[in-house]
Amino acid sequence: MLGRVALLKTLLFTIVVPGTVVVLVPWWLLKGQVSVHGGWTGAAGVALVVCGAALYLRCAWDFAMRGRGTPAPVDPPRQLVVAGVYRYVRNPMYLGVLCMLVGEAALFHATVLLGYAGAFFLACHLFVISHEEPTLRRKFGAAHERYCAAVPRWFPRLTPWTG
Repeated sequence: MLGRVALLKTLLFTIVVPGTVVVLVPWWLLKGQVSVHGGWTGAAGVALVVCGAALYLRCAWDFAMRGRGTPAPVDPPRQLVVAGVYRYVRNPMYLGVLCMLVGEAALFHATVLLGYAGAFFLACHLFVISHEEPTLRRKFGAAHERYCAAVPRWFPRLTPWTG
């Protein structure tokens, strides 16, 4: 039951927060004038958007089902999630959203979206180091320390961490 509630809350969070970041803000930045570009950049853009969405959704699923929480900072997982994609990189959800933004920049041939993706990454990095990691360190202690020592923050490991 708790997993279903967490999934519903995660769905709501996903619609509001990543939905705003990936859909509404780019729409606003492009002033609603979206034109899809073909060729290899368009194809690469579609691939990045699809892969980024799949990555985000897999991580959100793990937060709800394994961690019994949501991606929302006000309702975080109750257990440290170190399974799935989290065995390779500590922040795959942010990376999934970043992939979607870079994919949109390629798909719409919009340098403004590339700049937005860079600003998004910088904001995520600052949030992670100033809030998220200290909070997780306090909540999960030595387990989180071991995890951080073994799994990189942004650039994935080549092999999964087995803990």
